[in-house]
Amino acid sequence: MLILASQSPRRAELLRQIGVDFRVAPAHIDETPQPGEPPADYVARMAREKARATAVQHPGALVLGADTSVILDGHILGKPADREEGIAMLLALGGREHQVLTAVALAGPHEDQALSASRVRFRPVGREEAARYWATGEPADKAGGYAIQGLGAVFVEHIEGSYSGIMGLPLFETAQLLADAGLPRP
Repeated sequence: MLILASQSPRRAELLRQIGVDFRVAPAHIDETPQPGEPPADYVARMAREKARATAVQHPGALVLGADTSVILDGHILGKPADREEGIAMLLALGGREHQVLTAVALAGPHEDQALSASRVRFRPVGREEAARYWATGEPADKAGGYAIQGLGAVFVEHIEGSYSGIMGLPLFETAQLLADAGLPRP
């Protein structure tokens, strides 16, 4: 049995989509980036620490952790702290390309890790539409302040990479890790 070290409904939905049997046991760790930590190292460390923290609570279980960050000009855009930060993120992303990094990690009897890097280009975003989007509640708990699988899709002009990775769990990389750990492919 696999344990998902995340309370994200999107990650659970994606795992179900590929027929994986799992249960949820969220990890609670400090998610503060270290000074000077490159974004790819940060997401990899977060995925690994989430998986390991949950594995300690469930000895012998195979645990999957994941972490997603939106990167703009080399800076990590996490979940917006409030309305103003959320609107500012959308305005900064508007008319530009950014990167979405999602790391997945296994802990327990088998440890392994993978990284998905995708590029997303937004159309220009106006302040009023950013405020309307914020008012829906959707962007409040999302890295970069948007959800590509929801209303935020209207801002996305182009993607290059993994759609499921942008959502928060790259299915290609996840399925490969699980197969390497001995779980049957769907």
